[in-house]
Amino acid sequence: MIHGRKEWFVAAIVLVFLIVSYLGLRLFNLAGLPIFTDEAIYIRWAQIGSRDAAWRFISLVDGKQPLFTWLMMGTLRLVRDPLLAGRLVSVGSGVGTMIGVGLVTWELFKNKRMASLASLLYIFCPFSLIYDRMALYDSLVAAFSVWNLYLGILLVRHVRLDIALLWGMTLGLGMLNKTSGFLSLYLSPFLLILFDWQLRNKWRRLLSWLVLVFVAAVISQALYGVLRLSPLFTMIGQKDVVFIYSIREWLAHPIQFFTGNTKGLVDWVVNYLTRPVFLLAMGPLFALWEKRREKVLLYVWWLAPFIALALFGRVLYPRFILFMILPLLILASVSLNWIIERLRRTVLLPVVFILLFFPSILTDYFIVTNPLYAQIPRSDKGQYIDDWPSGWGVKEVNALLYDQSKRGKVSVYTEGTFGLLPYAIEIYLVDNPNVEIVGIWPLPPEIPKEALEDAKDHQVFIVFNQTQVVPHGWPVELVSEYQKGNRKDRKLRLFRVVP
Repeated sequence: MIHGRKEWFVAAIVLVFLIVSYLGLRLFNLAGLPIFTDEAIYIRWAQIGSRDAAWRFISLVDGKQPLFTWLMMGTLRLVRDPLLAGRLVSVGSGVGTMIGVGLVTWELFKNKRMASLASLLYIFCPFSLIYDRMALYDSLVAAFSVWNLYLGILLVRHVRLDIALLWGMTLGLGMLNKTSGFLSLYLSPFLLILFDWQLRNKWRRLLSWLVLVFVAAVISQALYGVLRLSPLFTMIGQKDVVFIYSIREWLAHPIQFFTGNTKGLVDWVVNYLTRPVFLLAMGPLFALWEKRREKVLLYVWWLAPFIALALFGRVLYPRFILFMILPLLILASVSLNWIIERLRRTVLLPVVFILLFFPSILTDYFIVTNPLYAQIPRSDKGQYIDDWPSGWGVKEVNALLYDQSKRGKVSVYTEGTFGLLPYAIEIYLVDNPNVEIVGIWPLPPEIPKEALEDAKDHQVFIVFNQTQVVPHGWPVELVSEYQKGNRKDRKLRLFRVVP
C-alpha cells in the first residue's frame, strides 16, 4: 500500500512538472508573434457566433468545421484580448496532446520514464510550440488525433463497450473540428496490428471488436451529423477540394506531384522536429524485434496519412502534418530511453543531451522571445513573419485608431474585405461607436468617393497591406508604416485622407 501511494505521488509530481513546464513555455509572451490572417478570420467568426446564435455555424461559410470557433466563443467571454482568447484555446488543446502522448507511450511500452520523455519531447518540439501558441485549428486536431489513437489502442486490447463509446465521441469531435479528423477512423484497421491472435476465442473477440468499431463509427457520424442542420454543410466538400485532389482529378495524374510533395513534407518534418530528434525517431527501426508490433503501429500511424497527403495534396502547409508527427515523438522517446539506460552513470549523458536538444531549445527560445530569428521552415516564416499574411503593425494601427476615436468619429478603409483586413481591426474596434470600418477590394483606380466625403467631416484613414504602391492620384498622406518581419519590401502602411 505504501509503495503504491509513493508511485502515485511520484506520478503526480511528474505530471505537475510537465504541465508547469508546458504552460511556462506556451504562455510566456503569448502575443509576441503578431496576429496571422487565419487567426483574425477565426476570431472574428467566434465573436459573431458568440453574439448571435443564428451564426454559430458561421465557419461553414468558408467550408470550415466549427468546433474550434465554438471553443473560442467561450474563451472570448472570459478573456478581454481577442487574440489571447483565441490562442488560449490552442494552449489548452496542447495540454491534452501532451498528456495524450504520454498515455499512448505508457499503454504501448509500459515504461514511465519513456512516457515522461515523450511528453517532454512534445513540450520542447518547435513544431508543437509554434502552433500551441496560435489561434489555428491544428493544435486541436493534434489533441483529438492522439486521443483517438490512445482509445483505439485500448479498444483493440480490451474490447469493451465503454471504451468504444468514448472513442466514438472523440472521433466525432475530431471530425467536427477538421476533415482530417476522419483519418483516425480510416486508420482503425491498422489497430489490428496489436490484436492478440494467440487467444483461443480470437474470432469471437475479433467480431466483438468489429461490432464496437461500428458502434464508435455510428456515434462519430451522429455527432458530425449536427453540421447537416446548416444549409452551408455542402461548403465543406467544396473547401476540401481546394487543398486535396478529388479521386477523379487524382486519377488523371496519380504520381505527378508525389515526389515534389514528399520532398517538401519530409523537409518540414525534419526541420520542425530538428535533425537529432528525427534521427532518434528513426532509431527504433534498428530494433524492431523488441515491441515490434507497437513500433510498427506508430510508424504506420505516421506514414499512412503522410503518404496519402503526398499523393492527394493540392495545396500544402506545414501545419497540416502537425498531428502526423506525434507518433515520431513517441518513437524518439524509445531511443532516448535506450540512451539513458546505457549512459546514465557516465559523464557522457549530459553531453549527449546537449547535442541532441540544443537545436530544439535554440529554436524554441527565438519562437518565444523574438520570432524574427526563429529557424522555422521558409513557408511558415513567410506566412507568420515576413509576408503580407503576418500582422505586423496591426496592434499599432488599432492603438492609433482607438486614440483618435476618443476625440470624435473616425473612419478607416482597409485593403481587403476578408482576412487580416478588416478582421484584425474589427475584432478590437467593431464595438467602438466612434469607429467606422469599411473594407474595399479590389482597390479602385480612384479613391472611393465615400472616403472623400467622410474626410470633410472627420478623420479618415486607409490601411494598405498587400499593395506597396499607393494608386496614382489618391489624396493621402503617410501616417506610419510597419515592416513585415525581416523583409524591407513588405510593409503595412497607414494613410490619412486629405480632404
